[in-house]
Amino acid sequence: MAPGSTLILGTRGSALARWQTGWVLARLREHWPELASQVRLFTTTGDRLLNQPLPEIGGKGVFTEELEQALLSGEIDLAVHSLKDLPVAVTPGLALGAICHRADARDVLISAAGTGLLALPRGARVGTSSLRRSAQLRCARPDLDLQPLRGNVDTRLRKVEQGHYDAIVLAAAGVVRLGLEAAITEFLSFDVMLPAPGQGALAVQCRADDAGTLALLRPLEHAPTRAAVQAERAFLAALGGGCAAPVAAYAVATADGTLSLTGLVAAADGSRAVRVSGAGDQPQALGARLAQQALGQGAGTWLL
Repeated sequence: MAPGSTLILGTRGSALARWQTGWVLARLREHWPELASQVRLFTTTGDRLLNQPLPEIGGKGVFTEELEQALLSGEIDLAVHSLKDLPVAVTPGLALGAICHRADARDVLISAAGTGLLALPRGARVGTSSLRRSAQLRCARPDLDLQPLRGNVDTRLRKVEQGHYDAIVLAAAGVVRLGLEAAITEFLSFDVMLPAPGQGALAVQCRADDAGTLALLRPLEHAPTRAAVQAERAFLAALGGGCAAPVAAYAVATADGTLSLTGLVAAADGSRAVRVSGAGDQPQALGARLAQQALGQGAGTWLL
């Protein structure tokens, strides 16, 4: 962007998306107090088709495509995404100008009766919006009655309160960011529920040739988070899976820069799962290597 111009940020209209964009804008103003800005709201395909489960819509880019098109056309200068919503294939002409410090990557259970996952009654109705969560829930509790769940965070919470579900599973980061942590019944351990690649991390996308905006975003970058999510997304990419595939991955960067990655591929019905773990200092190579291990153990048959 040109010096002295107004930075235009694009966001979805949900409370969580607006919170995330507001958080990024606040961090930018800490470093650039004179920054002039404007926020524009967008409705994505995923926002419009609320009556269809995400896997039926297609999964890839349903919450990001409209924002990416606005970036490419010059209508906006940057877009803030939940990284897990962004397809692993980079859109030509665009760049992830910053990946911010990651929040809690776990999933949480919210139940009407305050009952944890293992204590839910047999046949309890549990709402979830992803194949990844459904497959892992079926691994842990094959007796549960899993039901599709769509809508914003507050809408999903209201559906539990109104008795449409006995419990729901959501990303911890979104619930906490909206100040709704009092509703959380249980933080699910990574042994039970491994997260989506990139879960809990915010990605700020801009045009790859926009040197001014890239410079503005530089202070927001958190290198350990970028390395971790690169490994996770490399695992997903090497499997050939999209955002809706029953694939999970979580990486942690240690103080010396080494990455520890765990990946999981599950059958949609939860009957089988492959979990692989490894360490390395090259995110892309580590993710690809563990994906090959998973495929070697038969995971490819569940990704068709």
